[in-house]
Amino acid sequence: MADVARRAGVSVKTVSNVLSGYPYIRPTTRERVLAAVDELGYEINVTARIFRSGRSGVIGLAVPELGQPYFGELADEILAAARRHGLHVLIEPTGFTREGELAALREPRRGLMDGLIFSPAALDQGDAHLLDDLDYPLVLLGEQIFSPSVDHVTMRNIDGARAATELLLDAGRRRIAVVGMLHAETAGSASLRYQGYRQAIEARGIEVDTRLLGWADDGWHRANGARAMAAVLDSAADVDGVVAFNDALAIGAMFELQVRGRSIPGDVAVVGFDDIEDARYSVPALTTVDPGRREIAEVAVEIIRRRVGDGRGAPEGDGQREAPVLYLAGMRVVERESTPPRTGSR
Repeated sequence: MADVARRAGVSVKTVSNVLSGYPYIRPTTRERVLAAVDELGYEINVTARIFRSGRSGVIGLAVPELGQPYFGELADEILAAARRHGLHVLIEPTGFTREGELAALREPRRGLMDGLIFSPAALDQGDAHLLDDLDYPLVLLGEQIFSPSVDHVTMRNIDGARAATELLLDAGRRRIAVVGMLHAETAGSASLRYQGYRQAIEARGIEVDTRLLGWADDGWHRANGARAMAAVLDSAADVDGVVAFNDALAIGAMFELQVRGRSIPGDVAVVGFDDIEDARYSVPALTTVDPGRREIAEVAVEIIRRRVGDGRGAPEGDGQREAPVLYLAGMRVVERESTPPRTGSR
């Protein structure tokens, strides 16, 4: 630590404060210290830090998988946000399994982490009791579980899917397929996004045509988007628009449409969800819903930092725990080439 201090031109105490996530550090000083840490390859002795301060400066992130672009990019945003607070992140892919998610909550390494950001996909509302009386700060992501006992940061799934569908309706599309349906799901993103889709079309007096429902029970990946789109087209349904429940599904659906000679957006307009990097570089570039991924990451890390800093939520000095937060990130539709330009737009 002394070597880092000399390299950065600061005191050892300042280095300690930066690495402990102390908030009242000038950004330029924090950046200088972290650059020196990188240059020197400094590694924190986590065990010594825990003995000395009761905190490790390490938080956990449990997500279903990193191979799905949304979760990989979310992990990157959380790593960046944590770094700005001088925190380190241990990432635990849970494999979309109940066993993996329970292990993330109970993992022996939990003792080395100050808190956990947790995005469940297999646990559901019936498991909410598992989150009661945890002895560490937990921030929930997603829509599988809601609990009054813990902080929760999530997105506007219904609003986003409804806005995506309304964009197509406003462009004159009336035979809008939806890709990403799950037979087994009773809650979560798919159910909420389907609600938004259904609200939008029914508000225009259009009934749901079951031939336009594209199922993706094997996961929201490109290949499953292509298969779901193929099944819809093979049903002889007349399709002029597609709302996909994530961008990977949308890219797979566009591939299948183009293989079959359908032009995008001329014959079929397509909207995705998540605004992953691939959406900018697909052909055509994909119109999609930005659900506020960076905001979700920044708010989740800030909540964890605050909970760790004040003893899991007790405001300093009064001994009472701050009530858990339910935070909804902002969303917006990002229009690109897979949908027709709005009248009067470039």
